[in-house]
Amino acid sequence: MAAVFTPRRRLAVLALICLAATPAAACTISDPAGASDTQAASSGTADTAASAGDCGPGGGLTWAPGVLTIATDDPAYAPWIIDNDPANGMGYEGAVARAVSERLGYAPDQVRFTRVGFEDALAPGPKNFDLDINQFTIVGDRRDSVDFSAPYYAVAQSVVALSTNPAAQARSLADLTGLRLGAQQHSTSLAAIEGTIRPGHTPMAFGTTDAAKAALQSGAVDAIVVDLPTGFHIVGEQIPGSVIVGQFPRPNDVTEFYGAVLEKDSPLTGCVSAALDGLYDDGTLDTMIARWLTDSAGAQVLQ
Repeated sequence: MAAVFTPRRRLAVLALICLAATPAAACTISDPAGASDTQAASSGTADTAASAGDCGPGGGLTWAPGVLTIATDDPAYAPWIIDNDPANGMGYEGAVARAVSERLGYAPDQVRFTRVGFEDALAPGPKNFDLDINQFTIVGDRRDSVDFSAPYYAVAQSVVALSTNPAAQARSLADLTGLRLGAQQHSTSLAAIEGTIRPGHTPMAFGTTDAAKAALQSGAVDAIVVDLPTGFHIVGEQIPGSVIVGQFPRPNDVTEFYGAVLEKDSPLTGCVSAALDGLYDDGTLDTMIARWLTDSAGAQVLQ
């Protein structure tokens, strides 16, 4: 099936404009590598799904009849989820999850949340959820195993170090190559270390972001790489004496656009993408970003 013209094609153009702008710009939505159009072609276009009225509780498309099941990791971190409670609608991804469920026609008592590990969500096979929202970067080879929705955020990676560590004085990517660096395993942050910094030491891969933060505090690593909003939260709320060393240039070797994960060929992929398109078009996503995510202004770009 040939991809049709949808709002997501327009988002792809807007993404190029956004990424060509100043690196400190608060870029929001884009469509990397035709991700959402690829999903529309395999699952039916988002517009068709929405107009058919099949997306809501009576459509019979959900994992549990009449209920939308949304997965997150455990723990789920601020500023994405607040107080590790995805049901409260707070934090950027908590707010997006609530808004998507409302756009699809689900009342609060028709939405359930479950906990699924990052790697388990990306593994091939049947899922016990309808969508998972957990800072999943839309990467081509992941689409062999799962569906991705249209993107809901474009993000840069950042480097965090203790102010007393020599890493805090880095002014370029080359300044980081001789340092001990770490990130969560199987994450785009780890891929950014390997593909963009190309360090002289094998980067350390941690099972969770918490483990990476503990290694930073203990001195086991000189710096860690996390997405920029998470970096600001670590510096501002979690690790005293830590600093944002800088952010990666955009665009870079890693495609960093977040989308919800769904089971491969899920009938809800088009529905979720249509809901996100609507949230973009009416400015809701930008409002949520302004409320929950720290702008990248002030974080130097590491060239």
